[in-house]
Amino acid sequence: MFGASHIHGEESLIQEFLAPLAAGYPGAFGLTDDCAAFTPTAGCDLVVKTDPVAADIHFFPDDAPEDIGWKALAVNVSDLAAKAATPRAYLMALSFPEAPNRDWMQRFAAGLSQAQQAFGMHLIGGDTDRRPGPVTISITVFGEVPAGRMVRRGTAKAGDLICVSGTLGDAALGLRLRQSQSLAHTLDLEPQHASYLTTRYLRPRPATGLCFALRQHARAAMDLSDGLAKDLGRMCRASSVGAEVEAAAIPVSPGAKRAFTADAALFPLCISAGDDYEVLCAIAPAEFSAFQRKAATAGCPITRIGTFVANDGVSIRGADGGTLDLPKLGWDHF
Repeated sequence: MFGASHIHGEESLIQEFLAPLAAGYPGAFGLTDDCAAFTPTAGCDLVVKTDPVAADIHFFPDDAPEDIGWKALAVNVSDLAAKAATPRAYLMALSFPEAPNRDWMQRFAAGLSQAQQAFGMHLIGGDTDRRPGPVTISITVFGEVPAGRMVRRGTAKAGDLICVSGTLGDAALGLRLRQSQSLAHTLDLEPQHASYLTTRYLRPRPATGLCFALRQHARAAMDLSDGLAKDLGRMCRASSVGAEVEAAAIPVSPGAKRAFTADAALFPLCISAGDDYEVLCAIAPAEFSAFQRKAATAGCPITRIGTFVANDGVSIRGADGGTLDLPKLGWDHF
C-alpha cells in the first residue's frame, strides 16, 4: 500500500484517481469545488447513511485494493437497500498514515468503479487526509425513495413473518478461510465452495433488487450486518415485539452447508456472525406469497425463518425443539 511510487500531493490523488469516479454526475463538478450539488427526484425523500471501514477491523491491510474499495461502498449501500431506497451518490473521506502508492490507489479506485457501476451511483465529493492510525474509508451514501415510503426497522407487528434474503453465515466462513489456508481442506470444501464463501466476505452483494418489493409489501426492514440474533433483537426492541426463529429454516449456501456438516460447531455462525449484508424484514402473512414472488423475479430469494410475537426477546429453537444458547449474539464495536 505504501512505499515506492508515492502519489505527490492531495490534488494529484483526487484528480488522477477519484475525479474519474465522479464523471457523468453534473453536481460533482469534477471534484473541483468545495461542495457538491444534489437534486433529488421530484416526489422523493433522501435517505442518508454513513458507515466507515478501517484496516485491521473491517478488512485486512493486504486484501486486494479492488476488494477493499468494493466493500467500503457495498456495506453502505446495504443499508439503503434495506430501506427500499435506490442508490444515487456518495461522499468519501480517505485517511492514510502516509501517502499511498500509485498502484494501490489505482486498484482501489477500480474496485470503487466496479461497485458504483453495479449499484448505479457516483462519487460526488469528500476529503483526503493524512493522520496516524489505520487506513480508514468513511463513506456517506445518498439514496431516494418515494416520499414517506422508507421502510423503517421499528414497525414490525406481532404475527408478522420474519424473513431474510439470500443465505446467512457465508461471510463469517469466508473470513475464517481468509485467516486459515488449511481450513478448506479441514472442512472438505470443494474449490468452488471455498471461493464462493471467501468472495462473500470480500465482496458483499447488497440486495438492491429488493427495493420495489420491500416498498410494496414489507412492514419493517433493516440490513443484517452484525449477525441475525443481534440485528433481530434490535428490530424487536424498536418495534416492541419479540421473535421466535426456527434455526433449521435459516437459509445457508451449499458451501456453508458442507462446512456445517463437517463441523457442527460452526453452525452458530449463521446466527451470530456479522458481514452477511442481507435484508431482514417483517412481512404480514397475507403479503408473503406476493413478496416472495416479486423478490425471486428480482433475483433476491426470500426465506421465512420465524414469526414476530407479542412477548419480549428473541428465541431461536434448534432441531430438537429446545432453545439455542448462543455465547455471542453478534458483532459489537465496543
